[in-house]
Amino acid sequence: MATIKVHGHHLSTATSLVLCCLEEKQVDYELLVVDLAAGAHKKPQYLALNPFGVVPTIQDGDLTLFESRGILKYLAKKYKGQGTELYGNSLSEEALVEQWCEVEGQSYNSPASAILFQILFVPMRGGTTDEAVVEMNVEKLVKVLDIYEERLSKSKYLAGDFFSLADLQHLPTTHYLVTACGKGDLISSRKHVKAWWEDISCRPAWKKVSEKSS
Repeated sequence: MATIKVHGHHLSTATSLVLCCLEEKQVDYELLVVDLAAGAHKKPQYLALNPFGVVPTIQDGDLTLFESRGILKYLAKKYKGQGTELYGNSLSEEALVEQWCEVEGQSYNSPASAILFQILFVPMRGGTTDEAVVEMNVEKLVKVLDIYEERLSKSKYLAGDFFSLADLQHLPTTHYLVTACGKGDLISSRKHVKAWWEDISCRPAWKKVSEKSS
């Protein structure tokens, strides 16, 4: 069986998601680093794989896939029965995984990514962090995390008492919020969110990936 090729970059949260999923599923892969600083993701060779010019893209035999959350679902389904079950074991569990994956994609990721962008990436490009934008998105994230706190008071993980894609999808962005943006209090001030984060961020698969992305 051909090794899955991942075109991406360690500093890309979307790439980290896919690598973490591969590690959880115990799947062999090869990371082909796309030189983002040199604009390699906008060159014809890469655009032939991903016309949107973003990372990651995977190649699995004759199949080429982009969009990290879609890649996660593909890997979780293809390798069902191998490594960590990331989709649950019944239709109702799968539905809850899908629901909380959507919550992450629609409600959590947008404000969290906006905070990361303002605090980490704007200064990298010689700009100044817009504190008003940070504050606005912190307020949005607070409302989401209050809902998470309520949910996690009733179950160990978001979709139930099993680790799933719904939890995994939060790892890279939350890692940077806590370790690089000085926003760890958003997590630590909520008892159940804190316990959940300490649990999922200590998983061997994520620790292996995050050590390379730091």
